[in-house]
Amino acid sequence: MATDVLLIGSGGREHALAWKLAQSPELGRLYAAPGNPGIAQHAELVPLAAADHAAVIDFCRSAGIGLVVVGPEVPLVAGLADALRAEGIPVFGPSAAAARLEGSKGFTKDLCTRQSIPTARYRRFTDAAAACEYVRAEGAPIVVKADGLAAGKGVTVAVDVEEAIAAVDACFADGPCAEVVIEECMTGPEVSLFCLCDGERAIPFGTAQDHKRAFDGDKGPNTGGMGAFSPSPLMDDALLDRVMREIVRPTLAGMRELGAPFAGVLYAGLMLTPDGPKLVEYNVRFGDPECQVLMPRLESDILPILQAAADGSLEGIDVRWKDEAAVTVVLVSRGYPAGFESGTAIAALPVGLPDTILFHAGTRQDGDRLVAVGGRVLAATGVAPTIQAAAGRAYDLAARIDWPNGFFRRDIAASV
Repeated sequence: MATDVLLIGSGGREHALAWKLAQSPELGRLYAAPGNPGIAQHAELVPLAAADHAAVIDFCRSAGIGLVVVGPEVPLVAGLADALRAEGIPVFGPSAAAARLEGSKGFTKDLCTRQSIPTARYRRFTDAAAACEYVRAEGAPIVVKADGLAAGKGVTVAVDVEEAIAAVDACFADGPCAEVVIEECMTGPEVSLFCLCDGERAIPFGTAQDHKRAFDGDKGPNTGGMGAFSPSPLMDDALLDRVMREIVRPTLAGMRELGAPFAGVLYAGLMLTPDGPKLVEYNVRFGDPECQVLMPRLESDILPILQAAADGSLEGIDVRWKDEAAVTVVLVSRGYPAGFESGTAIAALPVGLPDTILFHAGTRQDGDRLVAVGGRVLAATGVAPTIQAAAGRAYDLAARIDWPNGFFRRDIAASV
């Protein structure tokens, strides 16, 4: 029996999920709320706000939804998955209690301490003066993290004490209830590991590496992500086994002990230090733009996999991957991640390029015009036998997009 699916979200990650879900022979109707013009190629858009849990539940009942897939982290932290489960509606995504793994960096660091999970040495502060005193005592380089959600941009790797103190002050600017986590600065390459979890089990679901800085050469401010590639050449079978044993499985065990079993996708940001792999942070959803390189490489039908994670039956699930690499290049509005103009016209999009996919993120249809309405707007993805060849296809696609107000990095995956 076909399953009708509601996809929550409107970014590039959700377009990649919609693109992959639409290929499932087990899919009935696919809805997306609120979606974007790219997602509309694969799904029927419905005007629902994720924050309005009652409206989402009412729609699911009236449309006979068999699975809700929650893309972004904000609705998860706000408890949308809890509200759906309470009404007997299957949902892929963790509870609010489990989503604290992303919603509170301090919570995650404390869990690492309890479970002996390797991570950076840290301290938590709710007082700016005490945090600044600690920074001066520790010196630099040092890492300052805002405790809550920050769309991938709430981290400062400070090269000197003055920069760290400025970062602390910025974190506390919103009032006395803010909290910061201050960590030692670890060294080594970074890699992202994705795992699907059903509360009891975790199965690996691909690796990737992203590019956070806005400009070539890893210069400029942190962003939500300027590009990514998959798979990561840094992650071999031995390292994967070690990460699952030392980091991922102890995390699931710790969450069960807290009465908050984790079901959904667990995205582990890892640093490969001289002392071995250590956890940088967790996210509780697919990465963006990492999802745009994972989905094109996935050979398996994604719908039954997500259903198995949602209903606690991942045991025996076989995930198959294509023997190919994928690279995505994110096109952003000029000025991003600071101030940028919204509503600029995207004159033309290329079509028909082989082994490429153009994912929409911050776009909107304005009559017969496609306009940019966000910082990250499009993701040009290429697929090929090697990372270098995939990058070539991604850049060929990006160069053909007629959008004078956009820019993109020219060195995604160049160092591989």
